[in-house]
Amino acid sequence: MDKDLENLSKLSKDALQENKKYFQKLKKRTPKRLDLLMQELHEEEFKRTDCLACANCCKTTSPIFTEKDIERIAKHLRMKVIDFTNQYLRRDEDNFMVLQSAPCTFLDESDNTCFIYDVRPKACSEYPHTNRKKFIQLADLTIKNTEVCPATYRIVEELKKRLP
Repeated sequence: MDKDLENLSKLSKDALQENKKYFQKLKKRTPKRLDLLMQELHEEEFKRTDCLACANCCKTTSPIFTEKDIERIAKHLRMKVIDFTNQYLRRDEDNFMVLQSAPCTFLDESDNTCFIYDVRPKACSEYPHTNRKKFIQLADLTIKNTEVCPATYRIVEELKKRLP
């Protein structure tokens, strides 16, 4: 297990207020190079991070399933969309389709692989969203993700050093 994962809850809680202030400041005066810097930080971090060693995102949260995701995965599983939806998904408080339970139904906990990796939801393939264009729009989500993903925590900490 990632040693940072054991301390992640405390680390992210300790940094929460600082991160909120930091991103509020960034939102007011977003540097033109922010997306480029985030792409760089993301690539650097994921050269040394093995998601299969952690899989905390799959164990503790649910991605949002779009209609396209649902259709693609249901087809892959040779299920009707309605049957897939009824068996695996529910509407959350924000009216998004999410998994009924955690850990993810499609996670093989023996090796942290995904049974539907090739057709996984878009939200999974883009997680933790630290390399997205217009990154500043995802600041709140990124702060939340520092509680789940050690790599995201490290990316944010590095961002604060490189863009004080």
